[in-house]
Amino acid sequence: MSLKNLSLSTVLLSAAIVIATPTQSEKPTTQLPQLHTKGNLILDSSGNKVRLCGVNCAALEWSSDGEGHILDTVRVAIHDWNSNIVRIPLAQDRWFGVTPEQKDKGIAYRALVKQVVDYCATNRCYVMLDLHWNNCNVWGANIGQHVMPDMNSITFWRSCAREYRNNPAVLFDLYNEPHNTTWDIWLKGGVISENNGAGARQGRFVPVKYQTPGMQAMLDAVRSTGAENVIICGGLDWAYDLSGFLKGYQLKDPLGNGVIYACHAYNNKGETIDKWLSHLDAALPHIPVIMSEFGGQNRGTTVNQPNAWVDRVIKEMDKRNCNYTAWDLHPAAGPTLISDWTYKPTPSFGALVKASLAKRK
Repeated sequence: MSLKNLSLSTVLLSAAIVIATPTQSEKPTTQLPQLHTKGNLILDSSGNKVRLCGVNCAALEWSSDGEGHILDTVRVAIHDWNSNIVRIPLAQDRWFGVTPEQKDKGIAYRALVKQVVDYCATNRCYVMLDLHWNNCNVWGANIGQHVMPDMNSITFWRSCAREYRNNPAVLFDLYNEPHNTTWDIWLKGGVISENNGAGARQGRFVPVKYQTPGMQAMLDAVRSTGAENVIICGGLDWAYDLSGFLKGYQLKDPLGNGVIYACHAYNNKGETIDKWLSHLDAALPHIPVIMSEFGGQNRGTTVNQPNAWVDRVIKEMDKRNCNYTAWDLHPAAGPTLISDWTYKPTPSFGALVKASLAKRK
């Protein structure tokens, strides 16, 4: 299908979806202060420095009911793991109920997200709503993780931001892991070509082209709803690369409470910890940063031993008071913080993260 035809179908379906978009929820009872950024700091409404530390709670990107575990997982993250923030990956197709298993236009999915948000708010925990999966501008197809957000992602953020605008507990993570494009397209938008990974059809991957709005337009879509919530935004190389933010590619946010820039670090990036730290230390004096994904774990004969990479990374982040959400409080979304649904920490990864969070005041 051509880009022109994709755009037309997107406009028609998006118009129908907007009509079904929920109105703003009644704000839950919360004592959480509204966050904002100033320089390289995250501050609360009284001007106090805030350090955000917690875990990812995956499942709502690939499952419309969070596999039945998501509420328990969030409860464990807050009360057993001492998180003051959880990151919740979402899928734009599930938000609007256009996946094959959904028959209610997303009503149950959005209600479950609201339960998560309300539980976090009433238990003094911030929640990062992360657009993790999109669809290359075709609703109900190509559902998965892609190079960049698409034009339908604008529709998602206008709806989600309207629902949670100015809720003190909620931060908006614009897009999970941009990659394989340029900083100019990352910022301003353009045409994305994916040669694989666009979605399996009949056992093979189909190349696809789609228009991305760019990250500035994504932020602007959130602000167009009146939502001033803090924005999270990751850079290129699967959100590993912070360098563009120091070279003129920071987002402009005159109408909101600011942007925290995300870095995702795993032990498969091909760089030493010292090299990664040199990138991090170059950024920290200039911008607020959150390690919104990181992890690694041992297998085989060393599965019950602490992972040396994780151990040092956690110590270096604690030394720098760096914000983080470890990936992931799920026994199958690796690297895994837990071994099973009793939420037993994995010895090589989860136990280290849990011990670090236990020291959080």
